[in-house]
Parts: sequence; C-alpha cells; structure tokens
Amino acid sequence: MLKRILTGVFFLAIFIRSEAQPPPTQSKADLEKERAAIQKEIDDVRQSLDETHKNKRQTLGQLALLQRRLRLRESAIRNINAQIDVIQNDMNESWREIVKLKAELDTLKVQYSQSIVFAYKNRSSYDFLNFIFSASTFNDALRRIEYLKSYRAYREERAENIRNTQQLLQAKIDGLQKTRAERADALKRQSKERSLLEDEKKEKDLAVQQLQSHEKELRKEMADKKKQDAKLEAAIQAAVRRAIKEASKKNEEANRAAAASAAAANATAKTPPSAGSNEPVAPATLNTVKSGGKSVFSTDEDLHLSGDFLKNQHHLPWPVSGTISMTFGLHEYIPGVKHYNIGVTIDAHPGSVVKAVFNGEVESVLNIGDGQAVMLRHGKYFSTYSNLGTVSVTKGQKVQMGQILGQVDQNGQLEFIVSDEKGINYDPEKWLRR
Repeated sequence: MLKRILTGVFFLAIFIRSEAQPPPTQSKADLEKERAAIQKEIDDVRQSLDETHKNKRQTLGQLALLQRRLRLRESAIRNINAQIDVIQNDMNESWREIVKLKAELDTLKVQYSQSIVFAYKNRSSYDFLNFIFSASTFNDALRRIEYLKSYRAYREERAENIRNTQQLLQAKIDGLQKTRAERADALKRQSKERSLLEDEKKEKDLAVQQLQSHEKELRKEMADKKKQDAKLEAAIQAAVRRAIKEASKKNEEANRAAAASAAAANATAKTPPSAGSNEPVAPATLNTVKSGGKSVFSTDEDLHLSGDFLKNQHHLPWPVSGTISMTFGLHEYIPGVKHYNIGVTIDAHPGSVVKAVFNGEVESVLNIGDGQAVMLRHGKYFSTYSNLGTVSVTKGQKVQMGQILGQVDQNGQLEFIVSDEKGINYDPEKWLRR
C-alpha cells in the first residue's frame, strides 16, 4: 500500500513539474537545424584559425577569431540546453500518458474480472436455457438471446481493449526508453561542449597574454587599422555627399523642366481657340519629381530599390566565401586597446571573388591605401567592399545581385560595410543570411 502511495506521489510530482514548465519555443527539427548551422560556423572559424596559426606570432585577427569561436561555442551549449528541455518535456508527456494508460488498464482488468466471475457463477448451460425458456413471450425470448449475445460480445471487447491498451502502454514505455537515450546523448554532447569551451577559453587567454607581451606592436597594428578604417569611412561619407548632391541636382533639373512644361501648358490654355473649333482646352498641370518626404533618393526606381533592400534583411548573400573574424561594433582586445569596427571583417583566401549582395549601381570606386574599394548604391542604402586587389566594375555601372565586383587582396580580409544616406552604419551580419 505504501509503495502505491509513493508511486502516485512520484507521478504527481512529475506531472506538476511538467505543467509548470513553459512549452518549448522551438521544435526538435528547428533546434537540430540551428545546431548544424552553429557547428558549420565553428568549423569555418577553426579552418581560418588553422591558416592563421601558420604565422607563429599572435595577431589581432587570431584573437578576434578565438573570441568569435567562444561565442559560437556558448551558442552551441545554449542550443543543447534547449534540446534537453524539449526532450525532458517529451519524457514528462510520456510519463503522463503511461500513468493514464495504467489507470485505464487497471479499470479494464477489474471490469473484465467481474464479467468472468459472473460468467463462472452462471456457467451452467441449463441456467442459460432456463433463462431463455422462462420468457413469457416469444419476443421476450428473442430479446434474452440478443442480451446473451451482447454480453458475450462485451466480454470479448473488454479482452480486446485490454490487449490493445497493453500494447499501447508497452509502446509508450519503449518510446520513453528511447527518449531517455536521446537525453543521455544530449547530456554527453553538453559535457563535451563545455569541456571544449574551457579549453578554448585557455587558448584565448594565452593569446591575450602573448599579445600583451607585444603591446607596443599591437598598439601600432591597431593604430594602423584605425587609420585605414578612418580613411575608408571618410571616403564613404564623401561619396555619399557626392551622391546626394548629384541626386539633388537631378531633382532640381527635373522640377525646373516640369515647371517650364506647366508654364507652356498655361500659355497654351490662355490662347483662345480658333473659330469653329470644338476641341476643349487642356487644364494646366505641374508634374514634379516625388520628394518621398525625407530621402533625396526619391525617384520611383530608388524608392523601389530601397524597399526591396530593406525587405531582404537576413536574406542577402555573402559577398565572399569566408568567416567573420571581427564583428561590427566596439572591441577591446586587451585593456586599453579598443577598436570600433564600422562593418565586419571577413577572412577569405587571397584572390577570392567578391560579389554584389544586391542589385544597385556602382556609386564609386575608391583607393584606400594600397587597396581598392567598391561602393554600391541601393536606393538610399549603400554597401561597401574594401581591401580589394582588383576591381571589375566602373562608376555608374548597373550591377545585379551576385555580379563579380573584384577580388580580395593579398591580406585575405574583406571589409564589408552597410550604411545609408544619413551616414548610419548598420551591422552587416543582420543583413546577411545564416
């Protein structure tokens, strides 16, 4: 009796716990897809690190890759934790169904045993015949025969229900054992990922120590990058100002042409029609270029292009095949050595082709230090591709998504920047597809 009470309390505790837990926001398939994507990024970073390790001295690029790998490893652990939660919820649901099926099975067995006892007590064929022939009328005898048939069918149905419930219960128990095995595998992966995370933290700390031992060189390297980025940003801003000036000039010319056309129409309207003419006089109209409210890039083509570019956030193709070694925003590699990256730095093989991420127009081809940069305009948005060794397009050229713009220079790092007409820089990772 005590054992049954404890078992009931155990199942009740599991039920309450499972009810208290919020339902998972992602399915197993979604989490597995996410895990595969994270693992691919980790593999890409590892490949980039293997290439950079050929250089015996630690560099900022290596440290950036190590930091990125740590963030990806933490994401992998969070993904596994979410998978464990989903598996645990499945186990709790299986336990509830097993408890329910056991209760149904016990009820069916009790009902069946009662019917067996009744049949045993009335097992004499004489009693059944007597029950039939003691009917007062022929119709009553037929009803009694149907009753006996129904009772026999009821017993057979109870027995079949017991067998089906037992099979279903066994299937649930087998499924629970399989789910337990999945949970055990997930826990092993979690333990492995945490161990890898600790090792990678040590590797990152060692890289920081080595960089600190070369702080003077590091600061010079950082100063050179800041100077290069400053040149690039200044060139981008200058190109944007030129683009705005050209667009404003075109708008003014279009407005003057529209005003002249309207004036001519008004003059024609004031001329009296010739005698006997029945043709109506057209009213004067003023066709001006759409202002779009705020943006100077307000032609129908520009508005359409800007809208399409914005809609494709998280879906733009990568400009080059590689790995992001330095993300967008502020970075502090060692105390006192900071850098704000205006775009993302993508490590790629020297000579890799760089492609346009969206349809647009070549706004400018820039010379930045020893390298080159291509700047595309997509309506009021701009994408810039810097550190190119060769360039395959010219200013004013219309380009399509995926069209080759040039090749990565010998440094093997593409600087990719997304900005708008107001000079706001966006995180390119939020525009590129995973």
